[in-house]
Amino acid sequence: MTTTAKPKHIGRNISRIRELRGMKQEALAFAIGVTQQTVSNIEGSETIEEDKLDAIAEVLGVSAEAIKNYSDEAVFNIIGNTYHNSSSDNSTMIAASMNFHPTFNPIDKLIESYEENKKLYERLVQAEKDKNEYLEKLLKGK
Repeated sequence: MTTTAKPKHIGRNISRIRELRGMKQEALAFAIGVTQQTVSNIEGSETIEEDKLDAIAEVLGVSAEAIKNYSDEAVFNIIGNTYHNSSSDNSTMIAASMNFHPTFNPIDKLIESYEENKKLYERLVQAEKDKNEYLEKLLKGK
């Protein structure tokens, strides 16, 4: 009897990392330019296209490899190795990890990024208008 390793469930890994980041499906959907329902479908899938995985990884602030290799056990091991408590009761360690909150609001970061991109785009459009006016003056002068 042969045993084959079942491939990791990439969608579930994405869901867990998103939840650990304190991000809702709507925020991830907005960041990658899809609907919340699409994110829900992605999180239900065992596999995902590499380009989508790369986009999601960038938004979540991890590598695509980190998503592929994610495991709850590794997270608890990291927490267990970095969280120091004189109590031998692991429930305080788990409670401490569940009370983790990011120091920023992902939606605020997305809006800030959107506003910066909007300003850059407006400057680019203005530069193109200025260039066209300059070229028209040059052509009329000949």
